[in-house]
Amino acid sequence: MMLPFYDVIVVGGGHAGCEAATAAANLGSKTLLITMDMGKYAQMSCNPAIGGIAKGQIVREIDALGGQTGIVADMSSIQFRMLNRSKGPAMWSPRVQSDRFRFSEYWRNILENTDNLDLWQDAVIHLVIEDGVVKGVQTKIGVEFQSKTVILTNGTFLNGLMHIGQAKMEGGRIGESAAYFISDQLREAGFKTGRLKTGTPVRIDGRSIDFSKLTEQEGDEGYYKFSYFPEIKSKLKKRSCWITYTSPEVHKALEEGFEDSPMYDGTIQSTGPRYCPSIESKLVTFAAKQQHQLFLEPEGETTHEFYLNGFSSSLPWQVQYKALRLIEGFENAKIYRPGYAIEYDYFDPTQLYHTLETKYITNLYFGGQINGTTGYEEAAAQGIMSGINAHLKAHNKPEFTLGRNEAYIGVLIDDLVTKGVDEPYRMFTSRAEYRILLRQDDADVRLTPKAFQLGLASKERLDLLTEKIRLRDEIIEFVSNFSIKPQFINEVLEAKNTSPLKQGVKLKDIISRPQISIFDVIEPVTPFKKMLQVIPENRYEEIVESAEILIKYSGYIEREKLMAEKFKRLENINIEDKFDYESIHTISTEARQKLTRIKPQTIGQASRISGVNPSDINVLLVMLGR
Repeated sequence: MMLPFYDVIVVGGGHAGCEAATAAANLGSKTLLITMDMGKYAQMSCNPAIGGIAKGQIVREIDALGGQTGIVADMSSIQFRMLNRSKGPAMWSPRVQSDRFRFSEYWRNILENTDNLDLWQDAVIHLVIEDGVVKGVQTKIGVEFQSKTVILTNGTFLNGLMHIGQAKMEGGRIGESAAYFISDQLREAGFKTGRLKTGTPVRIDGRSIDFSKLTEQEGDEGYYKFSYFPEIKSKLKKRSCWITYTSPEVHKALEEGFEDSPMYDGTIQSTGPRYCPSIESKLVTFAAKQQHQLFLEPEGETTHEFYLNGFSSSLPWQVQYKALRLIEGFENAKIYRPGYAIEYDYFDPTQLYHTLETKYITNLYFGGQINGTTGYEEAAAQGIMSGINAHLKAHNKPEFTLGRNEAYIGVLIDDLVTKGVDEPYRMFTSRAEYRILLRQDDADVRLTPKAFQLGLASKERLDLLTEKIRLRDEIIEFVSNFSIKPQFINEVLEAKNTSPLKQGVKLKDIISRPQISIFDVIEPVTPFKKMLQVIPENRYEEIVESAEILIKYSGYIEREKLMAEKFKRLENINIEDKFDYESIHTISTEARQKLTRIKPQTIGQASRISGVNPSDINVLLVMLGR
């Protein structure tokens, strides 16, 4: 039997794999997605939510590029919150609570209806490699698929080992088998590998919780969502989250189990996520704290299953259960399953180019937790970028990368391939030098034109963006030219505790005040209200708010653009294959070693390598005649 020859094969049906497969297929590549369980595409293995600090910006960028995660998150949303609204717009971060069952269901529907995409349920156990070039994959049941490129998005499944107290189970997720042999093959090919750890908390039967003792956290009302398509929205019933706290009694019960904890008896030696630690780690790291905040999150629209965010643990199930029942509101709690830790293989991401192609095997790409990241959003971002670049490589087209001043996705990938990881990598706004330029509201402005040129973003997306920019600029022009007299606006100003006018000023000057929102001046300024009537109702808030952000923060934005341009001059100085670093004795030993290992492509990348100092960069610039 003659099997199809593929342009791109994607191994793994998680968040990275789904984005990689749909991106490559939508760009026109004949694509195959292989996963061990077709019922669990983009499974939310941990918390049932998408977005959050910096992660929400990444999801909006994926959507702006023509990806699917934002659409699926919106469709499956049971609660939406815009985090950090009290801060400036550079910090605003969208987050949804999802129905995790619908999330996976919507993804499967997209995959099954994507042209050029075939699906296969099986485990990949071997890569077909000839003369340093990947040629395809072999599966557990003995099928060999050939392709031009292969993307590995194995998540936590590579030699996955789960821990609940002293009990160990091989697997990539509870109830699912691990993936074997690929790590050994890649290690033999020269790849540097390591082990990382992640974990998850108990799942609780909501019928056994006394919600009257918890603090309710409802979602935000308003237009906010992930996808820039205005018609994409959830039809599911909204549900609240709930807040509670641990106590000294809870801590004491947990600490009694430490002697049987795989984290403290030497069983687990791999590094866990610093910013999403287990409850055991919190008790050790913050020993003086009397309580830790916990978030109780629904797993879906109708299910009774709840996720206790902040209570991740690998302690014996009896210890977890006892401690859980000491938390206020959980005195009679019943659990569906205990929390567990999982160890898995990852590969040092400095072994990748910015395209996410490996340096040791041509046409082989890595995406997601295999690169040492944690989080659905970080995985999906790597997925779409590896899918795009595998497609481009398969068709002999120029590569596609994003700079640190262009996207959080650019920051993420540059951090990985330049600095590597020694713990699971999580994106934060603080990792981005240009976060005023990388706001969640303008991801479409930054990225959709690029994606349209690639062929991934549709004409409909580009038309929506063009309309948004035109209307936004019309608003800015109107308020910049329209003068407002004191008698029409002073009542609003005084109500907002800001100085009344003594003479007429441009409306833009009023909107620029920190105490005033653009929405405050619409009703009292009738000509402005009339002008805004041209904006489509389903995009009204989005477009008006985008104008307000540019009005209020234009000075900061322009200053950051100048900084980014200055940096770009360094970034564009190519040094790939131009130096034998070991022979340059005027730079430090550490710099020679790291430059040799990482092989930076530009001076900008070299300057971000840990251990490479400004003096080392100056030496390289002098040698280049700069």
